[in-house]
Amino acid sequence: MTQTIAPRVRTLVLLLLAACGLLLTTAGPASAHAALTGSDPQQGVVVDKAPDQVSLTFSEKVALSNDSLRVLDPKGKAVQQGKPSEVSGTTYAVKLHSGLPDGTYTVTYQVVSADSHPVAGAFTFSIGAPSVTSVSVSGDTAGGGVVGWLYGFGRYMSYAGFIVLVGGAAFVLGCWQRGAGVRPMQRLVVGGWLTLTAATLLLLLLRGSYTGSGKVGDIFDLDLLGNVLQTKAGAALVSRLLLLAAAALFISVLFGAYDKREDEEKRDLTFGLAIGGTVVAAGLAASWAMAEHASVGLQAGIAMPVDVVHLLAVAVWLGGLTALLVALYRSEAPVESAAVRRFSQVAFGSVVALVATGVYQSWRQLGSWSAFTETRYGQLLLVKIALVALLVGIAFISRRWTAQLADTVVQRSKLVQHKVRVTASASGSGKSKGVAESKGGGSKDTGSKGAGSKGAGDSKRAAQLARQQAAMDTARQKRTRDADPNRFGLRRSVLAEAGVAVVLLAVTTVLTQTEPGRTEQDAKAAKAASSSSSSSSSSTAGSGAVTLDMSFDTGGTDGKGVVTVDFDPARVGGNDMHVYVQRPNGRAFDIPEVKVALTLEAKKIGPLAITPDRIATGHWSASNVQIPMAGDWKVAVTVRTSDIDQTTVSKNAQIG
Repeated sequence: MTQTIAPRVRTLVLLLLAACGLLLTTAGPASAHAALTGSDPQQGVVVDKAPDQVSLTFSEKVALSNDSLRVLDPKGKAVQQGKPSEVSGTTYAVKLHSGLPDGTYTVTYQVVSADSHPVAGAFTFSIGAPSVTSVSVSGDTAGGGVVGWLYGFGRYMSYAGFIVLVGGAAFVLGCWQRGAGVRPMQRLVVGGWLTLTAATLLLLLLRGSYTGSGKVGDIFDLDLLGNVLQTKAGAALVSRLLLLAAAALFISVLFGAYDKREDEEKRDLTFGLAIGGTVVAAGLAASWAMAEHASVGLQAGIAMPVDVVHLLAVAVWLGGLTALLVALYRSEAPVESAAVRRFSQVAFGSVVALVATGVYQSWRQLGSWSAFTETRYGQLLLVKIALVALLVGIAFISRRWTAQLADTVVQRSKLVQHKVRVTASASGSGKSKGVAESKGGGSKDTGSKGAGSKGAGDSKRAAQLARQQAAMDTARQKRTRDADPNRFGLRRSVLAEAGVAVVLLAVTTVLTQTEPGRTEQDAKAAKAASSSSSSSSSSTAGSGAVTLDMSFDTGGTDGKGVVTVDFDPARVGGNDMHVYVQRPNGRAFDIPEVKVALTLEAKKIGPLAITPDRIATGHWSASNVQIPMAGDWKVAVTVRTSDIDQTTVSKNAQIG
């Protein structure tokens, strides 16, 4: 029966790996986790005169390099000067050369978001009038190509190695301590350690090229590697390697000194290994939490420990499931029903923790019910939820088989071991008897030698027969084990669970590389507000009114939004000013204070402080605002969202 099942197992595993590879291939470049929410000049606009700088606003903080922001003229020549810099909050700018001629200019950006993923894109604006441009940015993608595929594969293998390492060790230590001496279990856990170590080294080498040029030749660039080590993601990978060294010590004790101890002596060592293993496993999980989604955004201080618990729950459940599958199919030593029942209880607790932490993570990353269907992250999350539900359903079937599982194989194993000991004892007695007869004769004649030789031959023959008998008993034990319908049913259900788990892991890997639904919706809302503001500004240009739209992020909890400033009629003398503060989704934002300051830098006038009056939620107004001179005025708005969280954003406006 085992011979007919093994090919099916291999075929199923190959099909599942192919499906996972297809998922990783179709995932494409990593989606932007920091979305572009605004720019000045805005995308597609035509400005009357060349701006002094180009600024970009993202949904979260990003890391810049010397060429992160580039501005290209119609011929493809770079016209920016100096390095890009942070203006305020999540807004970054690069200076432009003076006296730029009319035409269409292309802005390209490639940055790294706070959760370690590369972000790239491009847009155009025109000076004077649009023109033909030779710049092509279709190939400017972040995290794409061969390097991007390798990085995605490395992430998948690192998750898989972590799950097998932690879950396999937890299964042996907490459910089946006899498994510490079973060679297939040892190979499984050590294989998980090797996989995670190799994948971490691969990610460390790929990181510089993945977030930069995307070229295969840059993988072994030592300068890039040095830069990576100074980033948050690089520090997380190095920390993971150090923790894997501690994990190697844990494995050597688990499958060495621990396996050789008697049952009574294992108790103290079990407690010590459990504490040490939990600390190492939590540290490995934290190496993901400290550098990815959980480390940025809403409630990061809560999200990171929740993410650690989520990863540990996944590892204990799916890794233990893998260990149980190996024990059922590859181990000659039978798995007791008590061990399977213990794992069933542990798996149930893991699923409860997984659901609880998953609900919190879903709320944090989506923010609304509509994001489930309107964003790619939400759609992938629905697929993941469906796969988890399917896994739980199959696990329920496995629990039914576990309840019916008998320990007849264990009893037969003890009987076989007793027979082997009896046979070995008989063999040893025969050998001793032959030796005694040989020594007791004391004669040197040929008859005595012949008797001694015959005794030695009998003892070797007895030992050979004992080994053959043990092999026959083992084969008979295996046939009996495979013939148990309850155990056979459990094996099939566990195999089905493992198959679904492989696909679930692939979907999870793609999900971690996808822009969170909350960020995607906020970016869409901000772009819509920016477009609306641009349209409003265009429509009121004839009447002289000016509308400025600026995104802000005070850095605190719920500190993101869009502030809009209207000047009417935007001329020298008295003006009516209205300030509107909205959340990224377009709703009025109730904040404690807004201040405005006007500066005409060309004439060294200002800043002229203006404190508008609160009219309604998210609406402030000031009348008869005196603007003494026409020119390109800098309008700076200070937004305070709490007692300690505030930021200042600015934009220039032509008045007069």
